[in-house]
Amino acid sequence: MTTALCGGRHAVGEGNWPHAQGDLQMYETHGTVVGTVITSPIARSNAAGEEFLSFRMASTVRRRNATTGEWRDGSTLYLTVTCRRRLMAGVVQSIGKGDPVIVTGELRTTEYTTRDGIARSSLELSATAVGPDLSRCTAVVERERRKAPVDAVTNDSDGADTAFARTSPAETSVTETETPVNDPLVA
Repeated sequence: MTTALCGGRHAVGEGNWPHAQGDLQMYETHGTVVGTVITSPIARSNAAGEEFLSFRMASTVRRRNATTGEWRDGSTLYLTVTCRRRLMAGVVQSIGKGDPVIVTGELRTTEYTTRDGIARSSLELSATAVGPDLSRCTAVVERERRKAPVDAVTNDSDGADTAFARTSPAETSVTETETPVNDPLVA
């Protein structure tokens, strides 16, 4: 059996992966989706009072015709992404509608019945990581530094001692550099 560390949790093949609430589960489906954010991220809370952030994203298959060299859109996958805890804070400051993203996490299908009595299902991704798709944009990454003890000092270029300082919360600005031809989701 091959094992690999995934996100510093358990090794693949061990059978049990920790769930977001700390429960152990088997056979969770993890995946990564590359696409475009199609709704603005919205902060919500569930019945238990836990806050989370959600947004919709779309991933459209693009195929290149080898003969003509032309790119064509295929089918589009739509899903809802939820972010919790520390990830929620980073996403709300960094990601917006129209941004190209890469999202990884636990995939699940939710089944429900509409008010008209029609059975439906939707695909949801409980995200463990969200980031800009650097093949379609550029990003400037800022991260929060841990505050050093008061006696921790460093020598700057002038030879003066300077104490370490905490920077502002993580913030990423995304700038679109390429829009795929005929992509209806990016305005």
